[in-house]
Amino acid sequence: MITPDSPQLLLVDDDVTFCKVLKPALEKRNFQVSVANDVKTGIALAEQTEPEYAVIDLRIGHDSGLELVKKLISLDGNTRIVMLTGFASIATAVEAIKLGAIHYLTKPANADEIVSALYKNEGDASVAINETPLSVKRLEWEHLQTVLMQHDGNISAAARALNMHRRTLQRKLDKRPVKE
Repeated sequence: MITPDSPQLLLVDDDVTFCKVLKPALEKRNFQVSVANDVKTGIALAEQTEPEYAVIDLRIGHDSGLELVKKLISLDGNTRIVMLTGFASIATAVEAIKLGAIHYLTKPANADEIVSALYKNEGDASVAINETPLSVKRLEWEHLQTVLMQHDGNISAAARALNMHRRTLQRKLDKRPVKE
């Protein structure tokens, strides 16, 4: 039950259907939820509502949710941010945490997992370590993500650094990472 004392939560994801499902689920868990489907609207809502919590997609249209994480932390360093993504990579997880996100979840994530991540204060040392090495395709994808992060998300600059045509890099980045 939402009350005037319920915490403000900003949900930013370009998947409208996902937002329509997640918003009421979070409201049932006592959050006042504001939804944006693009970075510009997300920033405007953040400035207006000053959320205590945020759930941000990594890729919002053609924009990076990492920029939104940076902006939210600059507005209020105490905002607890969970980064969601269907395109998980080590490089983006590290960057999200360095920029101020408290957790990084891969989609599909349900409301209970998201709320748990929002309230989680410490890491989990009991997480199992994968004994098998990453596949060559996954290593390539991770490397592309790392180079892209080193060039602040600029695909043209990353393509030059990789000695690769920009469209080829873009095509490779648009594909989902290989599951392990």
